[in-house]
Amino acid sequence: MTRPLLLLPLPAMQFVGLAGGWWNEINESAQWQDGIFYTLSGAFALVSLIALIQLIRIELRVPEYGWTTQKVFHLMNFVVNGVRALVFGFHMHVFGLHPKVLTSLALDLPGLLFFSTYTLLVLFWAEIYHQARSLPTDKLRVFYISINAVIYCIQAVIWVYLWVNDNSVVELIGKIFIAVVSIIAALGFLLYGGRLFFMLRRFPIESKGRRKKLHEVGSVTAICFTCFLIRCFVVLLSAFDADASLYVLDHPVLNLIYYTLVEILPSALVLFILRKLPPKRVSAQYHPIR
Repeated sequence: MTRPLLLLPLPAMQFVGLAGGWWNEINESAQWQDGIFYTLSGAFALVSLIALIQLIRIELRVPEYGWTTQKVFHLMNFVVNGVRALVFGFHMHVFGLHPKVLTSLALDLPGLLFFSTYTLLVLFWAEIYHQARSLPTDKLRVFYISINAVIYCIQAVIWVYLWVNDNSVVELIGKIFIAVVSIIAALGFLLYGGRLFFMLRRFPIESKGRRKKLHEVGSVTAICFTCFLIRCFVVLLSAFDADASLYVLDHPVLNLIYYTLVEILPSALVLFILRKLPPKRVSAQYHPIR
C-alpha cells in the first residue's frame, strides 16, 4: 500500500505560508512600521536616559577625579543611544534621504560610536591586565586611538565616494568593512576579557570582591562578544541578500530584532552589571583619563 507522502509536508508548508504572509503584512503596513520604529526610538531613549543618570551619579560621587574611563563610557553610551533614538524617531525622513549614502551614514555612524564605546572597556581591561603582569601600558591608549582613527577615516572615504558615485561594489565593500570592524571588537573582548577572567580565577585569595569581579568580567565579555558577532553575521548577510537589508523602511521587524539583540539589550545589561558607583577614595583600579 502506498503511503500519501506528499500530504505529510502540508502542515509545515501552511505554517511557513502563514508566517510569510504575517511577516509581509507587517513589513508593508505603515502603521506597523511607525509603531516598531517608534518603539525602537523609545527603547534607545530609555537606555540613553539610564546612562545619563548613572553619569550624573558618578560625577556627584567623585567630582574630583575628572573624566575617568567610567565617566567617558557612560557619556558615550548616552550619546550613542540618544542619536539612535533620534534616528528612529525621525525614521520617515532618515530612510527617505537622498542621496542614499545619507541613510547609511545616519545608521552606520552610531554603530561605529557603539564600537568605540564598548572597546573602551577592552582598553580598560587591557590596562589592568598589563599592570598586573608588570607589562608596559603606555602604548595601549595610543593603539586604541589609532585603531579608531583609522576605522573612522576609512569609513569616511567610503561615504564620500558613495556620495560622489553611488557604486554597488563600494557599497558592498562598506558593509564588509562594518562586519570586519565588528569581528575585531568581538575578538578584542574575547582576548582581554578572557585573559582578565582567567587571571582573576587564578588569584589565590578567595573573597566576595573577587567573585563579583569574575562575574562582571565574564558576563560583560560574553554579552559584548555575542552582540558584535551577531552584528558581523547580519551585516554580511545583508550585504549579499537584499531581503535582509537594514537600510530600508519596509523591514521594520528585522530592524527591531537586530537592534534589540546588538545594541539595546547589550547596552541595558552592561549598564546594569556596571552600575556600582566608584569608591570615594582613590583606588588603584580607577584611573582618570589623562
